[in-house]
Amino acid sequence: MDISKFHEYINSVSGPLWEWLIFLLLGTGLFFTLATGFVQFRLFARSIKEMLGGRQAGDDPHGITPFQAFVTGLASRVGVGNIGGVAIAITLGGPGAVFWMWVTALIGMSSAFAESSLAQLFKIRDHKNGHFRGGPAYYISQGLKQRWAGILFALSLIFCFGLVFNAVQSNSIVAATEVAWGWNKHAVGVGLVILTAPIIFGGIRRVSRVAEAIVPAMATIYLLLAFYVIIMNISEVPRVFGMIFGSAFELKAAGGGLFGAISAAMMNGIKRSLYSNEAGQGSAPNAAAAADVKHPVSQGVIQMLGVFVDTIIVCSCTAFVVLLADFNTGDLTGVQLTQAAIVNHVGAWGADFLAVVLFLFAFSTVIGNYAYAESNIQFINSHWLLLTIFRMCVLFMVYFGAVNSVPLVWDMADLSMGIMALINLIAILALSPLVFLLLKDYNGKLKMGKEPVFKLSEHPVLKRRFKSDIW
Repeated sequence: MDISKFHEYINSVSGPLWEWLIFLLLGTGLFFTLATGFVQFRLFARSIKEMLGGRQAGDDPHGITPFQAFVTGLASRVGVGNIGGVAIAITLGGPGAVFWMWVTALIGMSSAFAESSLAQLFKIRDHKNGHFRGGPAYYISQGLKQRWAGILFALSLIFCFGLVFNAVQSNSIVAATEVAWGWNKHAVGVGLVILTAPIIFGGIRRVSRVAEAIVPAMATIYLLLAFYVIIMNISEVPRVFGMIFGSAFELKAAGGGLFGAISAAMMNGIKRSLYSNEAGQGSAPNAAAAADVKHPVSQGVIQMLGVFVDTIIVCSCTAFVVLLADFNTGDLTGVQLTQAAIVNHVGAWGADFLAVVLFLFAFSTVIGNYAYAESNIQFINSHWLLLTIFRMCVLFMVYFGAVNSVPLVWDMADLSMGIMALINLIAILALSPLVFLLLKDYNGKLKMGKEPVFKLSEHPVLKRRFKSDIW
């Protein structure tokens, strides 16, 4: 098959799919926001308490801590999209796109809560090593009794996150190091393979420990620079807010089809926000399920906090760095625009700084993506040989992405991620009564002054629905 024809076919399917998915994602978020009584706001303080209190190991030595699950989820969320994606949204949609990023994230927090709570409820214990596994493939198979749909979801995630997205991330690392230091892309590719191999061959527990070390440091370094830029330009901050809110409702159309009825600011803000925080797409629940917690909702509120950190904090910092800069952007967009903005604020060393931060962002995303894919490989077949072959494929794609241009694989990733999101959104809507049951149980125990502990035996109807040796 001709590659260009194949590329056209991928886009002809992916484009219309995402036009509808935008509305389904937002609609699902609004549904869970209203049906849970705005859980993302009511339990926001609780989510911080659960996250900070989750550093200690639980009663089960085989599970990862709630904090490790939080940073593993954040490792996949926080990546190149937080630096380059925000700049692209501003380039295409204007400053108003930032407003719609905020709106989408605040709504999407409720979807993240729902999917991660379900992932905890339906998680299983690996009979070989005792570790917890779970995610959309598992709650689709157990909760909806549709294993075929679970397998389809798992295959989409494996291809998208395990292979293609890792190629995109390594490609971004190479681009940053080439601009900053002129490093050879083949050498960088080999170096990334050497760094990645011992982490992924150690399994999800090693991934979680690496993420626990990298993500907080990575986020802190980047945020400190952004806060410095904002403080040094504090008198201009009201003007930037005026730009964001003033252009949020401009009527410039985003394109044809359904997009023609939506402003460019709204559409680009929504798309970049969803690409960045992944709320409702079914990725973060794979990390959430691996945690050892006493109640499924505990991980639900922690993962919805991850959406907040990713978009409201990290993406906003990038937006302000770009919008506070005073220079002629020309044709710059994406990572190059953010890099130029930082140089404008702090000088030439800013290019080197961003290259280092981009490496940390992208590398943490590679290992976070792998953690998700591993769980779904094991859902289909947990044979050690299959897992070993998959790990070798991951390393190959890390190198492939480093030395090649990846427009085709990026579009293929969009399509597979769209299939993931479609299956997952339908599943969490169908399983929404269980989300409400879990939340009612959690809230009830909080009101009684008890630390929430979920017991399946207290819910006979649910106990008859599925078997669990965990709850």
